[in-house]
Amino acid sequence: MAREIELRDARVRYGPLEALHGVDLPIAAGAMTVLVGRNGSGRSSALHAMAGVVPLTAGQVLWYGGAAHAREITALDTYRRSRLGVALLPAEQAVFPSLSVAENLAVPGPLGGGVDASVALFPELTRLLARTAGTLSGGEQRMVALSRVLTSPARLLLLDEFALGLAEEVTARVHATLAALVAAGRTVVLAEQSIPAEAAWDVAYELRRGDLVAARERVSGA
Repeated sequence: MAREIELRDARVRYGPLEALHGVDLPIAAGAMTVLVGRNGSGRSSALHAMAGVVPLTAGQVLWYGGAAHAREITALDTYRRSRLGVALLPAEQAVFPSLSVAENLAVPGPLGGGVDASVALFPELTRLLARTAGTLSGGEQRMVALSRVLTSPARLLLLDEFALGLAEEVTARVHATLAALVAAGRTVVLAEQSIPAEAAWDVAYELRRGDLVAARERVSGA
């Protein structure tokens, strides 16, 4: 299976704490991968390492991006990775709190398809466009942040517990959107405590205390 991005012998450290202990994590292109594990397992650190939010203390980040051969992007910053086609939805601080919702959706850059595309995906945002994003509920802020990622042209979507604060109907809509994006050839990586029942996943990795402890592929039709 072709790869989109890969962590190779990746180590991430926060002060005295090592969050990833030499993890090898190949991410299949055009597929949905789920990183599962409890809080502190290293799943968020793996997403952040792929996006360039946290630097590796050892190891490599390799980018394929549809090519047969990898390019090392270990030293590439977050902005330049986003220009390659990497989009991250962090678990926290995912909106610009001092800007209006409309301004959040219209911020120039590689993320987001604009206000119209975002409202088409989340009609709930229509009545919120003039509101300051920092005054919204957690679920409303999540929709603003999600819309920027889901309507972007990014090849690789990294979503950290995207359903936090969302209603079940909205969560189901996002899962359907992600499945459609994967069917169209995009690559999705979800970080979750367990595999969501609605997720049309292809590969699952289990992380535990910074180590990769299990990997499996979904049987076709299962």
